[in-house]
Amino acid sequence: MPNSMAGKAACAFAVLVPCMLASAAARAQDVPGIEICTVEKTMERRTSCLQSNVDFLQKTMTKLSADHQQKLDAANRQIEGLKATVASLQKIVDDLQAASRKAIEDQKKKTDAPAAKDGVPAAKDGAK
Repeated sequence: MPNSMAGKAACAFAVLVPCMLASAAARAQDVPGIEICTVEKTMERRTSCLQSNVDFLQKTMTKLSADHQQKLDAANRQIEGLKATVASLQKIVDDLQAASRKAIEDQKKKTDAPAAKDGVPAAKDGAK
């Protein structure tokens, strides 16, 4: 009995595989794309085939154009955001440099001021 069951399964497999392949081939013809139109015998079918190719190419170009435009728009938005970030960072750097210069000038004034004060009292002491 087991051999008989295996034989039936093999037979069913042998029958079903070509059917599945045939249905896959039929589905593949429904996929839009470029067709080879030179195999068509009649002028009407060849013209129809060529028109189908033209339509497919136009749809593909339109879709790709829209996709690329979206990518360009996104890149431009990102560039504008980065420009704003650079401008704010440049302002921060300028503010920090100005604060640093002011701190250096204040430090110089503090070091110069005590020296002047030391010199003035000495002159007064000498004048007394």
